[in-house]
Amino acid sequence: MALLHSNKQLLFAGVALISFIGCLNPVFAVTFEVKNGNNTCIMAELSANISVKYAVANKQMNTVLVALPDSATVDNSSTCGNDTVAPLLVVRFGDGHSLSLNFSRNASDYQVDTLSVTLNLSDSAVFVNSSTKAPMTVSSSSTGIKASLNTTYRCMSATHVTLTDVNVTFSNMRVEAYLPAANFSKEATVCNADISTSTPAPKTTPVTTATTAPPAPTTAPTNPTAGIYNVTKSNETCLLAKMALQLNITYQNKTTVFNINPLTTVAGGACDTNSSTLILRDGSTNLTFMFMLNDTKKFYLSGIAVATSGGFIADNKNLTYLRGTLGRSYMCSAEQTLTVTSVFSINAFHLQVQPFGVSSGKFGTAEECQLDEDNMLIPIIVGAALAGLVLIVLIAYLIGRKRSHAGYQTI
Repeated sequence: MALLHSNKQLLFAGVALISFIGCLNPVFAVTFEVKNGNNTCIMAELSANISVKYAVANKQMNTVLVALPDSATVDNSSTCGNDTVAPLLVVRFGDGHSLSLNFSRNASDYQVDTLSVTLNLSDSAVFVNSSTKAPMTVSSSSTGIKASLNTTYRCMSATHVTLTDVNVTFSNMRVEAYLPAANFSKEATVCNADISTSTPAPKTTPVTTATTAPPAPTTAPTNPTAGIYNVTKSNETCLLAKMALQLNITYQNKTTVFNINPLTTVAGGACDTNSSTLILRDGSTNLTFMFMLNDTKKFYLSGIAVATSGGFIADNKNLTYLRGTLGRSYMCSAEQTLTVTSVFSINAFHLQVQPFGVSSGKFGTAEECQLDEDNMLIPIIVGAALAGLVLIVLIAYLIGRKRSHAGYQTI
């Protein structure tokens, strides 16, 4: 789980930071399924960040941000319901934490009646110095999650649900209860945040892996501008990155290329001992980079994901790019292509990143990529060849001149 703590003295700054990061959820969605025998009745695919305010000593308050991990599971208390019991999805994660969605329906629609969150405050790894050890359960009946029957509720944008001392931010969300089949319905009810304000949207639209292509530039973009991004933990920089990014997305046999603009991009993320995340949001585009640190103190880029409000999603958690050593930075000035999937890749320019062991907010000693080393080697080889050629010409000239002098005789 990704954690972010703030103390009493930095409470207001911490809450502001939590709100900021809440808009920058990791785009890796986790999938859950509730069955009755062999029949699926509830399916959910979502990512969630949960910010929690809790009491510590001397009546002070701390705030922690918990990201729903991909290790979360469906609890046995989940049910498809019956004539007297409503359908319920309960998701368990971490040390005794849970998130639940309670559904209801009428003749035409279904909705999430109640969102409940239970948190084990005795989990000292999450709730550091908590003065309360008893579980805390809060709920809200104002979720805004509602869809037509036999359609999937879809909301790629960040949506917030406020509970007492708890805020839940969902993104990349697809949910459907009262399923007519074993998978999401082909039709979707799209949330207002995903609908363009420039054109009226129909009530339902077909669901595909990528429903709407990202906005395509009228002309091919120039090379992108480099931006500097950082992630902080306990008021110190824990991840530092400088990079110029260009995204390549193939949709319906058409490739769209567009740049990430550092002037309009906001950054967030989280750091743990062996993992860190950088999240960039440029307009409707969410881009997530996940880094891992292995037992040999080598870091690498293990995952990349992208999501747009139009519905395009792609991710890969099995990458091994940008390898470096703990305490040092990885640097590559040359253009390199990071292939994520067959329909999504990133062209990276002027890249320098250090996801672990940042000291005093500055990059450590740079370990250059092979492309930069090759680019430096070529001029050296060419220069040496030219110098050799000049030397050969000079030697030939001197030999020729000596022979011409030998042809003359003194009278």
